[in-house]
Order: sequence, then C-alpha cells, then structure tokens
Amino acid sequence: MSIAADVTLTSIVAFAPREKTRIMLRAAFPRRRCRLLFARSLADFSDAFRKELVDAAVVDITTPHAETWNVAAMAREFPSAPFFGLTPLRGSDGPAVAQCADLDFADVLVEGVDDQCARDIVATRGFSARFSEALRVPPPVLALDLPVQQRAWEYVVAHAGRRVPTLNLAKRLGVTREHLSRTFASQGAPNLKRIIDLVRLLAAAELSKNPGYDIRDVATVLDFASSSHLSSTAQRVVGTKPASLARLRAVDLIQRFCKGHGRSRS
Repeated sequence: MSIAADVTLTSIVAFAPREKTRIMLRAAFPRRRCRLLFARSLADFSDAFRKELVDAAVVDITTPHAETWNVAAMAREFPSAPFFGLTPLRGSDGPAVAQCADLDFADVLVEGVDDQCARDIVATRGFSARFSEALRVPPPVLALDLPVQQRAWEYVVAHAGRRVPTLNLAKRLGVTREHLSRTFASQGAPNLKRIIDLVRLLAAAELSKNPGYDIRDVATVLDFASSSHLSSTAQRVVGTKPASLARLRAVDLIQRFCKGHGRSRS
C-alpha cells in the first residue's frame, strides 16, 4: 500500500441551507475520510476559505436565491478548489445548472443519484488529490533516487503543502527522525527539511494564483506562522519574494531551488 494512502486531508466546504442536504453530505463524506465544513451564509462560506486549505466546494442550488449565486460566484475567486452544484435535477433546474456552467463549476451532483459516489467525484478532483498526483514522482533534477527518499517525497506531496512534522514522517517510514534525515540527504541530495519547504512553496504558488487569496491568506491556510514566515521561507528556499509566487510555475521554482538552495542545517 502507498505510504500516502492513509493521509486523510480532503477538506470540503458546503453551502447547505437545507437540513436534507446536510444529512446527505454527512453520509457521502464520512469523518474518517473527509473534513466537511458547513456554511449557511456567504460570510461563513468565505471565511472557510481563509481559515484552512479547502480542496473542493459543494453548493446546494435546489432553491437558488441571491445569496446562493453570490456563493457560487466565488468559484472564479478560488479556481484551485473545484466547485460542484447539488440539485435533484428537476425539469425547472435547467437555468440553475446553466448558471453553474457559466460560473465554471466542475460538475453538478444529482441528489438521490450521485449520493453514493459523491465523495469519489469530488475528492478525486480536489486540490490535494490533483497536487499529489501531479507531483507523485519526484522531478529527476532533485535526484531523489533512493527508495526512502521517494517514499518520503510521496508522503510530503500527499499533504499538498500543509505542514509535515518530520517525526510523523519518520514514524510512517519506521525509522528514527535522525536516521531519516541522514539517509535522505545522502549522495548530495537536498536535505529533508528543504524538500518539505519546497513542496509547501509549490502549493503556495498554486494557491497564490487564486484571485480570492492574498499572501496573508495563503500563509494562513498552509499553516505558516505568519506571512513573514512564508516570505522568509520563499527567500531562503527558492530565492524569490512571495509576491512573485503567483507568476511562477512549479518548474520555475524547482529550478530556482536547485541553484544552491537545497541544503540547510539539520
């Protein structure tokens, strides 16, 4: 089994004014697999995005009104988190579904039809899943060729930029933290702490491309101590200011990292 297979990180915010919707979503997204955050107002929904990393959003469009569409419009503010409409798909729901398409929703879930597969539809297209899959194999330029390095990399990217305590990682690998640090950085490879920081900055760069986020928001949702902490990490690990992250691709950041930023004090 993959070392990252039991990393449960999927966080979903749902605009669900109806109790029926909340019951359905609790069943579809069990606590042992997902973190489900309910929002009953636009303010609650917006706050959720600024308190933690949201992987995807579900919006109940069954009884659309002004606040529903204000919530739905946030899909364009946070494109890193796919938005999904939820409706019983009655004959009169056509305009609401069309509005979801206009707002760049990823899909529409049909109540009573997609209940059993909703988690797979949503979670597999969420930010963490896409991030982990895109970086599943470490870039060759990082020279992480040893099995222990690759297994550690897989675990780190599965967290999609969230903080990864090295002690937790060592326990998952069945070694001591000291042994893991020494082994990981062998043969001239970057050391583990720098690799963890690099992955966090790759996630920060992707989140910075969201119009709805500023640097302070990105620092908060990725659990940096402050925006200053994010700034100092960006300068130290990839030699750039955080304001530049939004315009840089992952390959650009990795190239910068490889130019003398891969080693740090253990």
